[in-house]
Amino acid sequence: MSVDTVETPAAGSTAAAPAPSRPRRRGRRATPYLLVLPAVVLELLVHIVPMLVGIWMSFVRLTQFFIANWSQAPSAGLDNYKIALDFSGPLGKSLLHSFGVTLAYTVLVVGVAWLFGMSGALVLHRSFRGRGFLRTLFLVPYAMPIYAGIMTWSFIFQRDNGLMNHLVKSLGLGDGESFWLVGNNAFASMAIVAIWRAWPFAFLMLLAGLQNVPDEVYDAASVDGAGIWKQVRYITLPYLRPVNVVLVLMLFLWTFNDFNTPFVLFGPTPPRSADLMSIHIYGNSFVSWNFGFGAAMSVLLLLFLLVVTGLYLFLTSRRSRRA
Repeated sequence: MSVDTVETPAAGSTAAAPAPSRPRRRGRRATPYLLVLPAVVLELLVHIVPMLVGIWMSFVRLTQFFIANWSQAPSAGLDNYKIALDFSGPLGKSLLHSFGVTLAYTVLVVGVAWLFGMSGALVLHRSFRGRGFLRTLFLVPYAMPIYAGIMTWSFIFQRDNGLMNHLVKSLGLGDGESFWLVGNNAFASMAIVAIWRAWPFAFLMLLAGLQNVPDEVYDAASVDGAGIWKQVRYITLPYLRPVNVVLVLMLFLWTFNDFNTPFVLFGPTPPRSADLMSIHIYGNSFVSWNFGFGAAMSVLLLLFLLVVTGLYLFLTSRRSRRA
């Protein structure tokens, strides 16, 4: 009778696998940085470098007299900022008025867009016949090119042959000869277009967030006798809070910096009631040819948005910890 023997390594000997070579290990460590490098380069070229140039421009007297040789523009120190913040002067008053218009415009657009988006998401969350068609229809303003959509609204608001005046006249609400793109009506027209563009995005974000709310929670609430409004207040809104935090911040930043809507509707010189900060800065820079002053206003706008964003994130995160 034979017994098979298995050879075992001698005591003290180790059978270690060969260590990977150093070049291969270094290549693995460098791979994430190489993948991020194109994004970093583009960020520097598209955002960081222009921002630094704009900050430099805010400290010089860069006007039409120095465009050909902008590097020789004389230093202005803090004069551009002093003029912008001198609310007793004409330029400071116009900037303060533009800030007020922009703030009112942003609050109105963000509030109504969120309300429309939330309503649409609640209606189209449950399954019913034709839901897919309505979802697609609601997303048309968001999918349409910006300039094409705003140009269509500019034709709708025309005085002589626009659809808005025709509708008002047919309903017997007026003579159908209102100027919607001049005077005080310009603010309402601009807000309508902005809401039309913004609310589908709010609808899309909130509808996606509702997919994470378990149906069992609503069923249990219905069994306990909770109506639709109590379900929205105590179930839907708490579940959607993380989505709403991001959504409201994005809508606020986009709307406060909105340039396309007033520019396409009114051109570089909008009516006083529609003088948003973005178009106001553009007018001072490219119409009045005072690039230094325009850059100073841009820096002030950037600082304001950074402060508001920081406070918003701090308050929302603090509230989340308490909850």
